[in-house]
Amino acid sequence: MSEVMRPPVAAQRPWTRSHHGDDVADPYEWLRDGEDPAVIAHLEAENTYAEQTTAHLAPLRQAIFDEIKGRTLETDLSVPVASGDWWYYSRTVEGSQYAIQCRAPLTDRTAVPELDPSRPLPGEVVLLDGNELAEGHEFFSLGGFEVSADHTRMAYAVDVTGDERFDVVVMDIATREVLDEAITGAGYGLAFSRDARYLFHVAVDDAWRPHEVWRHEVGTAREADVLVHREDDERFWMGLGTSRDERWIVLGLGSKTTSEVHLLDADDPTAPMRCVAPRREGVEYDVEPAADHLLIVHNERQPEGDLAWAPLDATSHEQWQPLLDRAEGERFVGVDAFDDFAVLSLRADGLPTLRLLPRVARSAPFVGGDYGEPRPLGIDADLASVALGPVADPDTDRIRVVHESWVSPRTVLDVVVATGEETVLKRQPVVGVDLADYEQQRTWATAPDGTQIPVFLVMRRGTSPDGTNPGLLYGYGSYEMSFDPYFSIARLSLLDRGVVWAVAHVRGGGELGRHWYDDGKMLAKRNTFTDFVAAAEHLHETGWVARDRLAIEGGSAGGLLVGAATNLAPERFAAVLAAVPFVDALTTILRPDLPLTVGEWEEWGNPLEDPEVYAYMRGYTPYENVAPVEYPAILATTSLHDTRVYFTEPAKWVARLREVTRHDSERPILLRTEMSAGHGGRSGRYDAWEQTAWEWAWVLDRIGATERR
Repeated sequence: MSEVMRPPVAAQRPWTRSHHGDDVADPYEWLRDGEDPAVIAHLEAENTYAEQTTAHLAPLRQAIFDEIKGRTLETDLSVPVASGDWWYYSRTVEGSQYAIQCRAPLTDRTAVPELDPSRPLPGEVVLLDGNELAEGHEFFSLGGFEVSADHTRMAYAVDVTGDERFDVVVMDIATREVLDEAITGAGYGLAFSRDARYLFHVAVDDAWRPHEVWRHEVGTAREADVLVHREDDERFWMGLGTSRDERWIVLGLGSKTTSEVHLLDADDPTAPMRCVAPRREGVEYDVEPAADHLLIVHNERQPEGDLAWAPLDATSHEQWQPLLDRAEGERFVGVDAFDDFAVLSLRADGLPTLRLLPRVARSAPFVGGDYGEPRPLGIDADLASVALGPVADPDTDRIRVVHESWVSPRTVLDVVVATGEETVLKRQPVVGVDLADYEQQRTWATAPDGTQIPVFLVMRRGTSPDGTNPGLLYGYGSYEMSFDPYFSIARLSLLDRGVVWAVAHVRGGGELGRHWYDDGKMLAKRNTFTDFVAAAEHLHETGWVARDRLAIEGGSAGGLLVGAATNLAPERFAAVLAAVPFVDALTTILRPDLPLTVGEWEEWGNPLEDPEVYAYMRGYTPYENVAPVEYPAILATTSLHDTRVYFTEPAKWVARLREVTRHDSERPILLRTEMSAGHGGRSGRYDAWEQTAWEWAWVLDRIGATERR
């Protein structure tokens, strides 16, 4: 290997972490300071090395990018949503990176306009062009976009660095006059008062936790803003929005195990907020305001959830009245209220689905018997995700449903509630592809403790489990997040090269309900990692993937998963793609001053106070458990401005891997840092495709699957 091809060697500087009598030398902790020129120089050297060692993959990257681009209808528009006297929608234009937010006059809300991507809807008004806002910036993200109840004003929030801190602009829609730019550095969450005089926004603390709601009078100085609510418990984050009927401003407060909801009458914006039910440790609930009552999904009685109702002016959980009990194997997730019905979102058989609750009476005051027997939607979607799409007006007679699977594109349809009549409005176009060439199936791996782990497989039709196929196994497994079936145009480039793509629904996720999450967190976190290794072994044993041709992928907490799994069984994997990986978890969770940390203690445990948690995390954190054995090839990717998982973690991990493990040019260890991006990587769609092509070209090369079949 020539001198220029040698990997960068991070300097070692003395630094010791001491907790519970355990002193840990960490010579790479100096890589934390993103303002240090030496740190930036090291990241740039790593990028140069990654580019040099993968230069031979440039044609493959271009081929994958061209495939993604060629299969995508670049000039397209979303299905319009009726609100007030307008259809609201977004569209994209060939050659442009970002979406354009639009509206057009509405004449008949039951007749969605014919969608012709080549021309705008009659009377179109461009509200917001992301391409114009992004001009001159390497990164652009729209963190909020709200239209006032009277449809005369809009507010939008922009981040141009990737750190998820937003500057807010309020504009008069008709005149395009900028009315306000006083709010800067805000977090997620915007809500107008009903008269659009006030804009409520969220502020963040020094650890970048959203902790305050402020009322801002449009057109005044920020110094005149009024504090509406401050959350002092560092475990709690907040979310801010408006109810469907725009009568209520809704503030949701939540830790990993406890929640609390406050309501404010949007017609009386200077009044105090009202707490629907004071928090009780371990009780989570969501509130959906209906016209004359509240619908509440809660876990007070059972962890998988119940549906209740309460008076519109409720202030205590004692006012909650049972409305619907779940069936065995179900998990109630949320509810949406309309004038004549409600829609319950739930999980059943490991997949998301919907249930209709028609309103059959109008008692005064409201009683739970106003709702009739619930009924399923009956959407024919095998092994698919079914979810409620955007419906703005509460007086609608139909719901919008979105469904997709691993092999069927996103389909949007309207379902008339009274009759069940379905109208397909749009099916995601996939240019030049016969989707019958692909298939999916669900199989089950057996964990070391006997638990059955669902594993989805996606492949070219006719692929045989003969033990020779290349494979890519994905996993996440944290925060009760469910990785549900979704269609990906980009994924077709893997399948067309013979890759068996798989996702393991390991414990710690929410696919099989709350117990599935509880069995993969805190002092049960190891189940997440051993489940994943068991899924990999299952792919080998069943012949779907060759033992020397399996790559694994995970991002963020999924990066922790693949890092820990690699430490447990490095011989099982040919390559590891770890995106923004949470691989130095213990160091991070020991620092309350860092973003996310205090709120994370209910996910991982508190190693600062609990020696058992400290020892447990010390035993699985990827960075601290790298062993002097032969590791697979590893590509770690990160972003300089990521505030969720600092670039420091993968930078330290790669330095430790190079120092400790046995690796060579056949099993390279690479670090690639996006210097103008955030947690989600590059922002524009073409830039994102290029990033995907770069990473997947590396994976395909490592598992010997570079040629299309």
